[in-house]
Amino acid sequence: MFTGIIEEVGRVTRIEQRGENRRITITGETAPKELKTGDSVAASGVCLTALDIKPESFCADLAPETWVRTSFSRMHEGALVNLELPMKADGRFGGHIVQGHVDGVGKFIALERIAGSENFWLRIELPREVEKYTVYKGSVCIEGISLTVAKLEGRSCTMAIIPRTVEMTNLKSLKPGDPVNLEADLIAKYVEKMMTNEPEESGLTVAELARQGF
Repeated sequence: MFTGIIEEVGRVTRIEQRGENRRITITGETAPKELKTGDSVAASGVCLTALDIKPESFCADLAPETWVRTSFSRMHEGALVNLELPMKADGRFGGHIVQGHVDGVGKFIALERIAGSENFWLRIELPREVEKYTVYKGSVCIEGISLTVAKLEGRSCTMAIIPRTVEMTNLKSLKPGDPVNLEADLIAKYVEKMMTNEPEESGLTVAELARQGF
């Protein structure tokens, strides 16, 4: 599990086709030193398995589904990715519950300075499968970053971004029209499930449960 608090920005230094999969190599200052083979790591909101770890880099294999259905479709050697290691059991919960499972790919519209402020407006176009879970003042994960929704206008979603978030993430490298990974609020998805499904019933009768000691 992750929290959407980015720890560092890594760089993709190699993309290699291996059969139907792609193997990417990502460099970083901190994450590779803390990883072991088989560990999970979130790269721009996608939970990956770390392989071939070296002091300043690690690799991950991407299935065709991951490549096509995430913002990795725009990935190239030299691209910046947001890195987060899984939350430790005794760690602080800084953002919100993030699984590293991409629910949809949005479109980067703009990152613009707010008039008279040092902060920025980040505007994203949401796909329908994510828009229905997105609410004003609710949480949304964009490229692995835990953010709070400031404005919703149809499928256009706006967040207020402080300078540090711009500096410490890959937002500064995005161009209008770029795809961005989106993960909706997990709690919203469970609420929808509970509201639309009939409660499950036990296949055992009261008498059968009594015979089993319940």
